[in-house]
Amino acid sequence: MSNIEFNPKLVGVSVVTAYLPRHSTPDDGRYTFAYTITISNAGDMPVQLLSRHWLITDADDDVQEVRGEGVVGEQPIIQPGGSFRYTSGATLATPVGFMKGNYFMVVREPMEVPPEELPNFEVPIPAFTLHTPTALN
Repeated sequence: MSNIEFNPKLVGVSVVTAYLPRHSTPDDGRYTFAYTITISNAGDMPVQLLSRHWLITDADDDVQEVRGEGVVGEQPIIQPGGSFRYTSGATLATPVGFMKGNYFMVVREPMEVPPEELPNFEVPIPAFTLHTPTALN
């Protein structure tokens, strides 16, 4: 439909993680982590996050695959120069693991056009580690 060109590398992803001891029961093999992700748009057009795909791997190489619409119940539109931050969580059976994945996005221009008719692209989410404070010492 459109000849709009958008460089997916203009969408940045940064991650901060935290171990949640109050939500974990190590004796039962449950280690819970929070991760806060900031998605930034350095482009000159708004973009919208439509869905996500995660691979969550623990130290036993057990993989959980998660696909879903949006993030934390939203499909945010990120304006040029803007960002969107959210916090979510994951529970592993081991004190160490990692996550990686992809966001599926569209260039949200023009705004009145349905998302399925807009140029779409993937943004890779680089692998990041989940670990308890003493697990990597």
